[in-house]
Amino acid sequence: MSVTAVNTVGPGPATPSPTAPTPHTPDLLADLAVRALTDEARLTPKPGLVDRRGSGAHHDMDLGMLLASAESLRDGFADMARAARRIGTTGPALRGELARVGRAAETRMLAVTGGVNTHRGAIWALGLLTGAAALGTGDPCRLAAETARHPDPAAPRPGLTHGALVRLRYGSGGARTEAQRGFPHVRRALGTLRTARAAGADETQARLDALLSLIAALDDTCLLHRGGREGLALAQSGARAVLHAGGTATPAGRTRLAALDTACADRRLSPGGSADLLAAALYLDALDRAPATRPLSPRS
Repeated sequence: MSVTAVNTVGPGPATPSPTAPTPHTPDLLADLAVRALTDEARLTPKPGLVDRRGSGAHHDMDLGMLLASAESLRDGFADMARAARRIGTTGPALRGELARVGRAAETRMLAVTGGVNTHRGAIWALGLLTGAAALGTGDPCRLAAETARHPDPAAPRPGLTHGALVRLRYGSGGARTEAQRGFPHVRRALGTLRTARAAGADETQARLDALLSLIAALDDTCLLHRGGREGLALAQSGARAVLHAGGTATPAGRTRLAALDTACADRRLSPGGSADLLAAALYLDALDRAPATRPLSPRS
């Protein structure tokens, strides 16, 4: 089966984000966010990332930890949705409340993971999108951007995290800039996902192509931290090679994916920022198809 993936290397047209005709309930939005994280974690084979095969380029986390981490964030996402409903609009008040709830969710996550940063970037992206979706008034990416452009009034003193060091050294905008611009890479990944499906790819292949579209174009701060500009360029060129070969639904694309997987393993490269944004794309995709009033699965 031949599937031609969309060209995601250049600017290209962006797929509009979904808009809900009626607001989704906070519990449903939390369910969708957790499911997006678990679907991303289970997706296999992902170059350099934790998946069903093992820990990828990581030594401190595995699939079980990622799944437990995702579940620990369920109440936080629901609380973000409730805060957005209560506040009712984008702006500084919502920014501050999402940040407060997000910090509490991160604390619970770190307690579950023993201090390992599994989903900090995802809390930011999915938290903003969850708050935007809870408003039920338009494009979640646009609404999230309107909120992300405001400062967090209670932000702790900035520390020299890996992401902060990378931004200082390489001038990468990172997750904050992605959100403030309305998640352009997430939109592009959503377009790749849907194009691949329409061309006949199965769901795993379509999701892998969406991930590769992110790796190909994103200045992934995780890749920059681990491999510098050289590591980033290697991962980006490898992802482009898969897409240019027709994506993971083609034999040539799968061969190039295997080569990228080996290169990432050899150099301990992990596109963790791309993984977070893939979860955001899966979340937006699910918003279009979700029922409006009930969770998709029972709580456990």
